[in-house]
Amino acid sequence: MPKIWTVLAAMVAVVGLAGVTPGFAQSAPQPTPDDRILGKADAPVTIFEYASFTCPHCADFDANVLPKIKADWIDTGKARLIFRDFPLDQAAVRAAILARCAPPDQYYAFVDALFHSQTTWAQNGKVDEALNKLAKVSGMSDEQFAACMKDEAAQKRVLDSRLQAEQQYKVESTPTFFINGVMVVGAQPYPEFEKALNQAASKS
Repeated sequence: MPKIWTVLAAMVAVVGLAGVTPGFAQSAPQPTPDDRILGKADAPVTIFEYASFTCPHCADFDANVLPKIKADWIDTGKARLIFRDFPLDQAAVRAAILARCAPPDQYYAFVDALFHSQTTWAQNGKVDEALNKLAKVSGMSDEQFAACMKDEAAQKRVLDSRLQAEQQYKVESTPTFFINGVMVVGAQPYPEFEKALNQAASKS
């Protein structure tokens, strides 16, 4: 079993045995300096998205629902989106590491690219080779890609993101959202998100 997936599996096992650890105090996610924000930093409504790059439902949300949320809420300054990794398998871990190597201002474009090409890179059996091709399109060299894939700090952030979500916020599946602290599970149709966003906005 590859090292990354061995680490992830071990962490998941620890979650099942240990429950919530004392270091995790909040019941809903809070922004951190490490987060990359889509939208205005001071938007009154915050959407946290926990997703896996190999999750078809996450890709569907990115393609069909997020553009409407972006147009109505994010681009208008009413909401901001914070994407956090919840990898379901080794391929998702590798993709998440690659996305974190993108410059901050290109991060969400890279997230979109990974979801839009999910069937190409996630299912061909040679994940790193396929991801390398995608990285080249964005201007990353072979040397930069190789260094990115060996970035242990990026790998730790990806794995810690899932561990924290399971332990602290009780995330069990992808995609899972928190809209100003209120959990929304699944790639719901836009009207459901609109309802939750309106409720959050009325209380902000």
